[in-house]
Amino acid sequence: MRKIDLLLAEYGESHRNATNKLIHWICVPLIFWTILGFISYIPTPNIYLKYFGFLSIASFIALTLVTIFYFRLSWRIALIMIFVMLLMEHFVSLANITFGTNSWLFFLVIFVITWVLQFLGHKIEGKKPSFLKDLQFLLIGPIWLLSFVLKKLGIKY
Repeated sequence: MRKIDLLLAEYGESHRNATNKLIHWICVPLIFWTILGFISYIPTPNIYLKYFGFLSIASFIALTLVTIFYFRLSWRIALIMIFVMLLMEHFVSLANITFGTNSWLFFLVIFVITWVLQFLGHKIEGKKPSFLKDLQFLLIGPIWLLSFVLKKLGIKY
């Protein structure tokens, strides 16, 4: 069995309850997005990517490291996640433009609410979050969700 399959299966063990799954479908992408929002606040120069908006050098470095992690698991997942992360960065840029210097507060409120909901989901599930065992599961959550979409579309990862 491939490493990605083992990681997705292990992650899935604590995400079987329908309510917990629904909470994860909403909260995992939002948490990922807010982290990108926080990273955008690290004072570094920005680069402009047509169609995606501004991307800070700090964000570029973070996305590169995450992409390397994903490439080690699956090149298809990595390529799709590059697009997903750049799309999220576009919405980070929009939030930064919309809320200006207060966008950090917007990201913080969403971050706290979504984590509270995540822990509530795990309380309902009756199992601890996977990342408490291994931090890499913080990066597995988004691709666990993506794996369902790919399976539905008949795309092997």
